[in-house]
Amino acid sequence: MIEIIDLHKSFGNNYVLRGVNLTINAGEALAIIGRSGCGKSVLLKHIVGLLMPDSGTVKVEGESISEIEEKDLYRIRRKFGFLFQGAALFDSMTVFENISLPLVENNLGYSKTEIENAVSEKLELVGLPGTQNLKPAELSGGMKKRVGLARALITNPDYILYDEPTTGLDPVMSDAIDELVKELSEKLNVTSIIVTHDMFSVKNTAEKISMMHEGKIYFNGTPQQVLESEDPIIKKFIQRTGF
Repeated sequence: MIEIIDLHKSFGNNYVLRGVNLTINAGEALAIIGRSGCGKSVLLKHIVGLLMPDSGTVKVEGESISEIEEKDLYRIRRKFGFLFQGAALFDSMTVFENISLPLVENNLGYSKTEIENAVSEKLELVGLPGTQNLKPAELSGGMKKRVGLARALITNPDYILYDEPTTGLDPVMSDAIDELVKELSEKLNVTSIIVTHDMFSVKNTAEKISMMHEGKIYFNGTPQQVLESEDPIIKKFIQRTGF
């Protein structure tokens, strides 16, 4: 379980988070939606401890990540996989090197054979077997997302965070990524947190929705409840997305 309690964050005079309260239960597939600049990605980075709040707290399984020692923060981070918006692959590294990086850098005690097997398993899981020796420049946008997802999965996390997983992809590839997100959530029984403004993706992947507005959680509910809402702010957002 993840508990976000009265979370505030500003950058200079730009107040991004203004008292966010949210509980994410184990095994949920939650989409966090809202217009660009409303704080979705900033919230995601607080959940994994890449940013620290001005006030308030994020608790992961009862531990407040802004109050623990650095070694414990690294331990908690190993519970998470993170698919960055642009996949964030290192161009100079092969697919194998990109995916195995969390195992190597965190010195988790895996042998060379164990790392090779783990990478092969995760590539199979995301539908890219046999691509270990390719470089990012040889991959399509959709393939890069899949490699980024394989890297997010390599430590067998309890939580997977997706930052705009379909951004920059054509509709066919977006649908394929959505299906993969949904399949992995069900097959691996992980908690999925999907930050997006793509309502088509939300409908395909999420069980619950939290909508951000003016730095707070404005609405919690199901995708169907969002689509049927008569709230003027929610209706305006839906119209802007073209859903």
